Amino acid sequence: MVQRITNYFTALGKVIKNWFIKLGKNTKSFFVNLPRNTKNFFIGLYQIIKHYLITSQYPVYLSAIVMGLGQVFNKQYIKAALYFLVEVGFILFMVFLGGNYLSGLITLGVNQADPILGIQGDNSIALMLMGLVSVVIIIVFIYLYISNIRDCYRTRNVILNGKKPNTFVQGLKDLLDKNFYKTVLAIPLIGVAVFSVVPIIFMILIAFTNYSSSLEPPTDLIDWAGFESFQTIFGAGNISDTFFKILGWNILWAILTTVINYFIGLGLALLLNSKKLKGKVFFRAFPILAYAIPGFITMLAFKFMFSNGGPINYYLKLFGADTIDFLGIDSTWTARFIGLFVNAWVSTPSIMLLATGILSNLNTDLYEAASIDGASKFRQFYKITLPFVVFSTTPVIISQFISNFNNFGVFYFLRGSIYSSGYFVASDTDLLINWLYRLSIDQQNYNIGGAISILVFIITSIISLLVYVRSPAYRKEDTYR
Repeated sequence: MVQRITNYFTALGKVIKNWFIKLGKNTKSFFVNLPRNTKNFFIGLYQIIKHYLITSQYPVYLSAIVMGLGQVFNKQYIKAALYFLVEVGFILFMVFLGGNYLSGLITLGVNQADPILGIQGDNSIALMLMGLVSVVIIIVFIYLYISNIRDCYRTRNVILNGKKPNTFVQGLKDLLDKNFYKTVLAIPLIGVAVFSVVPIIFMILIAFTNYSSSLEPPTDLIDWAGFESFQTIFGAGNISDTFFKILGWNILWAILTTVINYFIGLGLALLLNSKKLKGKVFFRAFPILAYAIPGFITMLAFKFMFSNGGPINYYLKLFGADTIDFLGIDSTWTARFIGLFVNAWVSTPSIMLLATGILSNLNTDLYEAASIDGASKFRQFYKITLPFVVFSTTPVIISQFISNFNNFGVFYFLRGSIYSSGYFVASDTDLLINWLYRLSIDQQNYNIGGAISILVFIITSIISLLVYVRSPAYRKEDTYR
């Protein structure tokens, strides 16, 4: 029994001894091989990173995290620096300025000014404008952020295909060569955004506030009022009655002026293209001269001619007739017809010049075939000339309609100082654009003016789209090709 216990502990001692000997060898081997294993680990890690960063699209993901980081692995260091600076600049702007501007756009100011105590409050209009600018900056940054990712993706595809991507200098040269259209379009695009889009959006925002003559920023704070301006226009009251009166006349005016100007211009073009007319250069010069003279000079001249002390009334009195108040407060339709005449005088020459060029491209064989078939001149005009000209000039007709709908100058110069009874701050010849000007500039009702501008845009857009969709230029495009 004792011998068995002795043998057991002897065997256990050998096992423990061998285990420590093996542990010592393994520990020695670990520390001996530690530098080599550490080196192999980092080499393997480097190979993995190199695989994803150099031979895959992984740098694209890095560009999505930090702008320009993917370009670094593409060895486009200047472009990477520019993208990185854009992101840094945007972050700094949002931290120090943009956040406050966006907050101001939402609240339109919280600190009321007090001139007596010398407290300078928040300027609601400035906050709205700067908040809008901040939104534009955010949109531009989002565009550049997406551009950064797309650029990295395209460059990676070039590298993975075994080609060499363009350098920064080559990219600049391309902007003056094969990508020159981008360079040329960039300036007008920026100009349109700064001088057209931003002011339009600003005016739209004004329509949803209570900004009127009773509030004077920065002394007074402006608040968001929702659709109160539109409720004022479409509700009961003088403003609503005036709006619908002017809207009806505005639509009638736009239709009449567009039709009159178009057919007079087309008629003059047909007359000047006639082979029987002698001295075409002489007769063509007069409409061009009328077109060349600035429009406001022409309108002021007609205002003087039709005034009570003008030459027309002078000759009427000379022949014993009574003075006619052509443009007076009670001369509604007389003044309207004079406006139609003045607008035709100013606008017809442009239609004539356009129609003259279109008619010169019309196939004369069609008229010879129609004459052989016994078609009259009027039928030839109705079936051949008019469809061809209308097809070619449909966009011009639509632009003329919009221009006539928003024609500010005619009645502003003819009857700009007249206010008619039954109208709220307007005359019976005013168009919506004239009334908008009176409300905004003369009466400082900017919120009502902004709402009217939105309605004008909606009306002209709907009418223009309906006319274009139903026109031959849209429905029968293949017929005239």
